[in-house]
Amino acid sequence: MPRLLALALSAVFHPLLVPLYLFCVVCYQLPGTAPPPALADRRVVLALVAIGTLALPALGTALLVRLGYADSVELRQRQQRTLPLLLAAVSFGATAGLLYQPQHPEPLLFWMMAGMALAVLLTLLITLRWKISAHGVGMGGAFGLLLLLQLSGAAGPAGAWWLAGCAVVAVAVSRARLALDAHTPAQVWAGLALGLSVALAVGVVSR
Repeated sequence: MPRLLALALSAVFHPLLVPLYLFCVVCYQLPGTAPPPALADRRVVLALVAIGTLALPALGTALLVRLGYADSVELRQRQQRTLPLLLAAVSFGATAGLLYQPQHPEPLLFWMMAGMALAVLLTLLITLRWKISAHGVGMGGAFGLLLLLQLSGAAGPAGAWWLAGCAVVAVAVSRARLALDAHTPAQVWAGLALGLSVALAVGVVSR
């Protein structure tokens, strides 16, 4: 894979962007997966997700780079990923708390965010000893979520296309990380397996 394409795939499908993509898909492309909130509410949800899973973790990482904790936002060194992942885990968890509505009959959006927060926390714990692929975790979790929605029958015909597309992207991103020599095959496969496992486990618990 050409390096420029690998860099583009890694950037476009960065782990901090994948949650926002998934919420956009669920809220606007797969309305049958859960009772759709009003348009204004969906915009609020997406704003919360954008702030909690993208803006705050990205700003925190940039600040750490500026303070000299890391040499770049790519965080290629395993030891440099601890604080950024901790910030992301806290921010993801806080976002899940904001989305928690016990009166809602089908709190899909909360469980989505809770699963993402758990995946980030587990990624942090593993990273203390081993450089697991965060890109792999993100794409594995995305595939697992879309798979659950498809198996539930609520996603409809469109869900199959989104699931197939996600599988293609997951393969492409995995190859990109290998092409950039950012991870070993074992680290990429472990990331995919972790993301998929967390998504499936949260799906079982939320039933």
